[in-house]
Amino acid sequence: MNKLYYLLFAAKTVFSTCNPDKANGFDKIYSHYTFTKIGKLPVQANESSGIAKSQNKNAFWTHNDSGGKPELYEIDFQGKLLSTKPVPDAKNSDWEDLAEDNNGTIYIGDFGNNDNTKRQLTVYKVAPGDSTTEKITFNYADQKQFPPSQENFNYDCEAMLYHNENLFLFSKNWSRTNKYVRLYQLPAQKGNYTITPFDSIQIDTPVTSADISPDGKIFALLTYGKILLFGVENNEINFKKPMGCFKFVRKQAEALMFVNNTDMIVTNEQQEFFRITYR
Repeated sequence: MNKLYYLLFAAKTVFSTCNPDKANGFDKIYSHYTFTKIGKLPVQANESSGIAKSQNKNAFWTHNDSGGKPELYEIDFQGKLLSTKPVPDAKNSDWEDLAEDNNGTIYIGDFGNNDNTKRQLTVYKVAPGDSTTEKITFNYADQKQFPPSQENFNYDCEAMLYHNENLFLFSKNWSRTNKYVRLYQLPAQKGNYTITPFDSIQIDTPVTSADISPDGKIFALLTYGKILLFGVENNEINFKKPMGCFKFVRKQAEALMFVNNTDMIVTNEQQEFFRITYR
């Protein structure tokens, strides 16, 4: 990130608040949490962009952003590198988020699309103990131009979660006027799919990561400057039950993971990571 862009990004993040989200039914819940900087990520994870649970309960997986090696790094909660897992038959075009299922399978979202020019995007599926990688490829049914007009730059994605044998993708909107985040559903099985948005919500800052609580009752969206929580009703992922919003400004925060039903870990691309603890 060049210096000028970083300064513009930093200013936008600092001035981001939850005030616009009150109209959508969110409560301000900053006082419900404490925030602790745990430390630094190892040098191998110098641009952490996604995190997911490891089968080791005291560790998590992460990866680097676009141009990084096609490998995952297992890191404990003190910041120590425990292992490195190369992902065979994969390329890090623009890895942006991770998700995991109950069997420990990791899903790697290679769907970063800042320029909105890609016609096909990929999620890599890596099962524990398996030496092969499956590909889930997809395109957006609603994208007709590559790239679209600047005001319709809504085909980047940096946020994904797994729920009930499906992946749920949240768009990262770069438009200056169209601030709606689109929600897509993608089968968590090998194949090629065309996906259509089935829900949307107005959020004034770009969404950079998503995760769902272990009990499946809450999902969270990390944005530049805040975190938004939604309730899960009837076992369905959608925007119908907004719950709470709290400001979270920690540089370029791009990855979030629940460690239990209330607490979260967040990493940023400056090698820092934090624990968010419910009081």
